[in-house]
Amino acid sequence: MDKVVITVTVDCSMSYPGFKGMPKIDDVPAVADEYVRAIDAGASLVHHHGVHYLEDTIQEDGRQLSRTDFDGWRDLTESIRSQRDAIVQFGIASARLEEKVELMKLRPEMMSYAFNVHDEYFQPDPAYPPNEQYAIHPRSELEAFCKAAQEHGVKPEVESFYTGAFWNLEYIRDRGLLDDPVWTTLFLGWPGGAWTPPTEDALLYLVRHLPPRVNWNCSVMNSKMQWRLLALALSLGGHVRVGWEDNPYLPDGSPSRTNAELVDKIVEIARLMGREPATAEEAREITGLNAKTPAAAGNGE
Repeated sequence: MDKVVITVTVDCSMSYPGFKGMPKIDDVPAVADEYVRAIDAGASLVHHHGVHYLEDTIQEDGRQLSRTDFDGWRDLTESIRSQRDAIVQFGIASARLEEKVELMKLRPEMMSYAFNVHDEYFQPDPAYPPNEQYAIHPRSELEAFCKAAQEHGVKPEVESFYTGAFWNLEYIRDRGLLDDPVWTTLFLGWPGGAWTPPTEDALLYLVRHLPPRVNWNCSVMNSKMQWRLLALALSLGGHVRVGWEDNPYLPDGSPSRTNAELVDKIVEIARLMGREPATAEEAREITGLNAKTPAAAGNGE
């Protein structure tokens, strides 16, 4: 049976700050529990943000991004790994390059980096002020990130919000800095200046313009369209991402009680379409990691 890599990302402190299910970002045990339950439900890749804090204004370097609590990242990573086996992917692509390189010392198997501009605006609940992020990621920065990732044995996850990221992907790969198969996530419906509409046509356009030797994942930030587009992604042979960061609501519009509920639902949809959730080892093969690194070994099996 055709296997699907299911990614889960539980941190909605920035994207849905009013969602009542989300623990505080620095409550590491509670956040880790969400990941563990999601793995048990069928997720094989965890995209986590550690502990971080969003800057409230544009800084002197012209960016408004996040600052990293390195101890919090370490504690969350160790907690997940000590309980279950899953690919650990460090998210928060909005962190500055120097902080991302420092985080590589914690030996994630994968790490995200936006191969396009950061321009995001989150205010799903008008009772909360908007959370915004701004940054340009020049090609020299992408080269530096990918060189550091190779040196640390970390596989990049290319974040693609529009097709310009594909051009940058090929530019970086031509310089020998991305190993095949490349792993990219396509982002639809994420509000802000990097927005691509959450529609069937938009997903088909992105998939049809993917470079060769690229395995793709799909993230949708839209409670109405997410489930329909993830089903389409599954039918096209892609992989899928769920979790409170993207959309905390079930297909009927009700709020999920745990991230595991969201994983349960996408597993149900995948199986109806003849696709079985990949195990952690199968996911490593699909993403191009191939073999579990010593740092990734958990004692949950």
